[in-house]
Amino acid sequence: MRRIALSPRRDWKAKAEAVGFTWHHADGRRYWDERAYYAFTLNQVEDHIEAATAELHRLCLELVAEVVESPALMTRLAIPEAAQALVAASWKAKEPSLYGRFDFFYDGSGPPKLYEYNADTPTSIYEAAVFQWLWLEDRIADGALPAPTDQFNSLYEALRDRFKAIFPQGGFVHFASEADFVEDRQTVRFLEDVAGQAGLTPKFVALDKIGLDADGRFVDAENFLIGAIFKLYPWEQMFRDTYGDKIAASRTQFIEPAWKAVLSNKGLLPLLWERHAGHPNLLEAWFDDDPRADGLGRSYVRKPLFSREGANLELYDKGRRASVLDQGYGAEGWIRQALCPPPKFGANYAVVGSWVIGDEPAGMGIREDRGRVTRDRSRFVPHVILETAEVIPIRRGS
Repeated sequence: MRRIALSPRRDWKAKAEAVGFTWHHADGRRYWDERAYYAFTLNQVEDHIEAATAELHRLCLELVAEVVESPALMTRLAIPEAAQALVAASWKAKEPSLYGRFDFFYDGSGPPKLYEYNADTPTSIYEAAVFQWLWLEDRIADGALPAPTDQFNSLYEALRDRFKAIFPQGGFVHFASEADFVEDRQTVRFLEDVAGQAGLTPKFVALDKIGLDADGRFVDAENFLIGAIFKLYPWEQMFRDTYGDKIAASRTQFIEPAWKAVLSNKGLLPLLWERHAGHPNLLEAWFDDDPRADGLGRSYVRKPLFSREGANLELYDKGRRASVLDQGYGAEGWIRQALCPPPKFGANYAVVGSWVIGDEPAGMGIREDRGRVTRDRSRFVPHVILETAEVIPIRRGS
C-alpha cells in the first residue's frame, strides 16, 4: 500500500459536474482529491481487505441473530423498547439488505482492523462506485497509469444485481432523502439510476413530504402508497420520530431493513469483541461502563453509540484528550476502543472503507485527513491495484 502523487486532470471539475458529482468541494475545501492515489497489490486486496470484509460480514450476521432474541442486548444497543419487536421481526422475515461499509485500519502489512461499521446509510458510495472508476479510465487513457491497472470496484454492477435480487418482479420503489442537502440528494439520484438499470421504477419523495393515510400506510406527497422505499435516514432517528410507532403496521419494505439497527451503532464493537476476543480483524472494545474497559489504560478512543463522521469522538493518548468535534452525540451511551491511529502517509492519515453489497465484498474507497479522526470533509482519494514495483507518475495538469 503506497500513496503516489499525481497531477490532477485539468478538466476534472467539469467532468465531476457533468456526472452530478457537485459536492467535490465544500466550504472552499477539496473533498475529492486526485492529486494522489493509493496503490495496492492484488494480494493486499484479495487476501486482506476482501477477506476481512467477508469475515466481518459473517460475524455481524451471527451477532444479529443473537441480539434479536435478547431484549437486554437490544436495550444495551439503545434500541427503544417500542421498536425491538420490529427489529426482531425484520430479521426473522429475512428482509434483504442492500449494502454496508466497513471502515478499516490498514497499512498494507497485516490484517485490517475494524474501526466501525457504517451499516445503514450510503456515505461515499457514489464516489467509490462511479467517480473514482471514471478517474481510472481517464488516467489509463492519458497514459498517467499503465493499461493493466485495475481497481477493487464492482460496486455499480453489484448494486444493480442486488436491486434485481431484492425486487425480482421489478415494480415501483420510492427513494427518500432530504431534498435540499446536495450530497444526500445526488447520492440518492445515483441509486435511483442504478435501480432503473435493474428494471425498477424509482420515484423520489422528500423525507418531510412522507405522510400517513387513514389506513396507517405511508404515502408520498401525491398520496401514492409507499410499498417499498430506500431511505437515506438512520434507523435510530426513525425510531424516535413522530411516526416511529407507525412503522410496524405500515406494511412498507425498507432499504435498509430495521434489523440493521443492530449493526449501525458503535455498540456493535464491544459485542463483537466479547464474542471473538483476539480476532485479527477486531480492536479491543468495551462499553464505557464495563469495568473491563479500564484494561485499555490511558490510550483509547471513546465513541458515542450514535454519531456521524467523527463527531464527538474522544481520542485519549496516554491520558491526553485530543480536540473534539462536538455535535451533541452521546446521550444514549458510549463505548471505548483500543487506540489505533490510521496509518500515516506523509502528512495524511488514511482509512479504508470496504463495501459489502448483499453478502459479497464489492469495492472500496479511501478517505484521508491531516488529523487522526475521519470527519465529514475528510478527502476522498482514488485507489488502484497495481502489481508493478515502481510507478513514475506523468504530470500533465494542475
